[in-house]
Amino acid sequence: MKKRLLAVIMAVIMVAVLLSGCGTKSDSTSSNGSDSGSDTPAATEAPDSSEASGTIKIGTISPNTGNLAAYGEAVVNGMKLAAEEINAAGGVLGQQLELVSLDDKGDSTEGANAFNKLADDSAISAVIGSVTSGVTTGLAPLANEAKIVLLTPTATADTVTEDDDYVFRACFKDSYQGKMAAKFAAEKLGVKKVAVLYASGDAYSAGLREAFLAAAKEFGLEVVAEESSSSVDDTEYSSQLTNIANSGAEYLFAPYYYSSVGPYIVPQARAAGFSGVIMGADGFDGTIGTMVDDKSLYNNCFFTNHYSPDDTADAVQNFVKAYSDKFGAESLNALAALAYDSVYMLKQSIEKAGSADRTAIRDAMSGMSFSGVTGSFTLDVSGTPEKSVAIIEFKDGAAVWNSTLGN
Repeated sequence: MKKRLLAVIMAVIMVAVLLSGCGTKSDSTSSNGSDSGSDTPAATEAPDSSEASGTIKIGTISPNTGNLAAYGEAVVNGMKLAAEEINAAGGVLGQQLELVSLDDKGDSTEGANAFNKLADDSAISAVIGSVTSGVTTGLAPLANEAKIVLLTPTATADTVTEDDDYVFRACFKDSYQGKMAAKFAAEKLGVKKVAVLYASGDAYSAGLREAFLAAAKEFGLEVVAEESSSSVDDTEYSSQLTNIANSGAEYLFAPYYYSSVGPYIVPQARAAGFSGVIMGADGFDGTIGTMVDDKSLYNNCFFTNHYSPDDTADAVQNFVKAYSDKFGAESLNALAALAYDSVYMLKQSIEKAGSADRTAIRDAMSGMSFSGVTGSFTLDVSGTPEKSVAIIEFKDGAAVWNSTLGN
């Protein structure tokens, strides 16, 4: 009898030990999520990165090399400055921000490769980028498919974001920018006859041309000449500019990037005999670094932009001083300011969401109101702000504020 009782006691002890072991494995799996069994999260499920790593990782994409490297430098500097300020002030939700920056070289294929690399990394909570409309337009459907926020600081083409989805921007869009260029021609300059030179193969340039022509009718402007190039990277525009000079146009709208405006379009326009106004969009920002020796050629040139460093608002002047002290003033432009604001827009969204979860950030950013260096605004249903436009003028090689326009 004693032997049978002893056997029963031993059996009870063995069962208790086995149950204890099973309970210990289960508890370990739920606490660290690293078990390789059935409790492992699905591959498409993005974990809360603030809990997973102690940092919140933000991917960034910009043209850090190539013809538009000056844009990349400004954007990367602006984002670094914002992240350093945020981290010095305690971070976001008690976590430090970490920027993971990739180079798209101003190329759509490189941009898509960079985006997919970031989106496939479940530790990345959101992506800021890219800079040009051509590259960013290709990233928008990838962002919606991956369900991760894509916040472009500077891509202004209307087609970048037209729906309530995962794509947002900190800049105004081209239909608005083109309208402001026509409004400036009619109401501020008082011109009647205008011409257009644009790049037919570039989404940014072609979109602005379309917006300007639509607004020209509204403001009673007569389009007396329209010429085009195949891309924004052409270097020879003399024949088109000679036609424009002979058309009697008082005002030329030329939506190109600084890399063409400074060394080619403006000098060739003056050489062709066109002495009227040359107007551009935000792509003119950075032209100073590409001007030829005779800076007087650029007088009577204007462009629409997202902010002016001459603005006396505290937010603007604090940014200008902090950026100039850290990186120097040479690379400071509106793109840097927009990139700086973009990091703060994400900070605000993550704090509102209470989480660095990708979908939670998207929901918090939708319809957000924000005030920063480049203005105060509320995002519309497509994730686009509508805000005032600064008109910048070149005077003897310097960029100075001319006026501010709005609806």
